[in-house]
Amino acid sequence: MIYSMTGYGRAARTIDGREIGVEIRSVNHRFFEFSVRLPRSMNYLEEMLKSQVHAKVSRGKIDLNLSLLSLEEPNAQVLINRPLAEGYLAALRSLGEELGVEDDVTLSSLSRFHDIFVLRKSELDEDALGEAVKTVAGEALEHYMAMRAAEGEKLKQDVVERLARILAFLEQVETRYPAIVDAYRARLFQKLTDLLDGQQADEQRILTEAAIFAEKTAVAEETVRLRSHITQLEDVLNADQPIGRKLDFLVQEMNREANTIGSKAQDIEVAKLVVEIKSEIEKIREQIQNIE
Repeated sequence: MIYSMTGYGRAARTIDGREIGVEIRSVNHRFFEFSVRLPRSMNYLEEMLKSQVHAKVSRGKIDLNLSLLSLEEPNAQVLINRPLAEGYLAALRSLGEELGVEDDVTLSSLSRFHDIFVLRKSELDEDALGEAVKTVAGEALEHYMAMRAAEGEKLKQDVVERLARILAFLEQVETRYPAIVDAYRARLFQKLTDLLDGQQADEQRILTEAAIFAEKTAVAEETVRLRSHITQLEDVLNADQPIGRKLDFLVQEMNREANTIGSKAQDIEVAKLVVEIKSEIEKIREQIQNIE
């Protein structure tokens, strides 16, 4: 199956009193590049998430965003630092006596000194939280891969259609080639006739020159290789593995053969067909840049 390197997936679940959300998005890139945003207290999960994604994705620039919201803290305790609270109270009353200010210290005024309160949370079970995050990330990854597969199928169909157009142009080139040689032979005969001022031209010489021209301008080898590259590319499109780099190589080879055909043919009609072939190859090259 072909996968596009562009994709998006999201999943959210509430597990053990925590609302966990994972978003994954990616764009094309030559290599695997992974970046993650997550709460500071959960930095230990970065490598686990990277491995989880890398098991499914071989190329692309992937961004993963993890959000965590604790909906309840059943084991949280609020403790009071009594010595510190008594110290604040004594200091305030002493200050009031020294300044001759009425003692109006209340519980509300003491509560403004936040350091007298200590919040003790239950210890975080990192393993359990890691498994919960892994579960949600797995669901997001499924949505993400489904979108990449859908985009990949569209890319494949577009490439297949363009390959068919290239084959059609190639058939026209192959059909046109004998006419090129015949036209050259006719021009050569007319030129020699004009030079000989009505005398009979040497038929053998004309045939020899035409044969040399035919050999110099023959594109059979190039058209055969181009067809072979197209067949290989079609086979690669059906491979069940990352294929982007193989496609890059085959498209380069296709472009090389097209250039050679254009330079050897010496015919305006073939030149036009080669322009069409190269245009389709370039469009294929652009499309496969987004294939994993």
